[in-house]
Amino acid sequence: MKRIAICYDFDKTLSPLDMQSQGFVQDIGMGIDEFWEEVDTYSQDAHIELNLTYMYKMVKAAARKGMKITKEYLTSLGSRIEYFPGLDTWFDRINEFGKANGVEVHHYILSSGLKEIIDGTSIVKNFDHVYASAFHYDKDGYVDWPGFVVNYTNKTQFLFRISKGVFDELDDGVNQAMKGKEYYVPLTNFVYIGDSDTDIPCMTLMSQFGGLAVGVYDEKSSGIKKVEKLVKEGRIKAAVKADYSENSDIEKVIKEAIINIANK
Repeated sequence: MKRIAICYDFDKTLSPLDMQSQGFVQDIGMGIDEFWEEVDTYSQDAHIELNLTYMYKMVKAAARKGMKITKEYLTSLGSRIEYFPGLDTWFDRINEFGKANGVEVHHYILSSGLKEIIDGTSIVKNFDHVYASAFHYDKDGYVDWPGFVVNYTNKTQFLFRISKGVFDELDDGVNQAMKGKEYYVPLTNFVYIGDSDTDIPCMTLMSQFGGLAVGVYDEKSSGIKKVEKLVKEGRIKAAVKADYSENSDIEKVIKEAIINIANK
């Protein structure tokens, strides 16, 4: 069977809020805006990469509260994640449609959020692989250092890893040359779904290699302005509501992509 790789950002693509804002921020007694403003300010003042900064600030804020962060605690936060409508049945519906059209559907997450939290979500079982930031833990099981950081530019490497079937984040085999038939999923058979400027490198890669870039927005926020900007700039081919319900606009877009792949 032919394969399609559907790659998703997480925060504000599958879930309305940043994952840290759905449990962790409340547990440390801070407001959502207060926490992220502190992260942004410190990133600028200390000239530290933004994702490293939020990881650093999570540890510092927890310490002020008398908390030590463990992997188990972060994973437990996954049960507190809210999703956009329809995701509970989305994966089965899309997989079945693909199968009916001779296309094997594979789902992947490419996120700057935390893998530990994603691993605790109810939807994680639907993904072939999760690429996300993660902490390192000391001998007692407490966070002591960033273990892996995913940002908006290095996200693109995971598209190539998936395409070549070199899934381990540390496997340098991703740099080896391949011929067309050796690719696990050709980039022409990719869909990338994201919500904002931080997804532009992956979206641009889709445009360059014949894949499909889709922008989603939350009707309850100002997210539509971001994806409208991406449409005007030619970054994405479709902009739809972040609603994964049956017969939704995004379902129609993905089904059309599956049919196109089946007919190649």
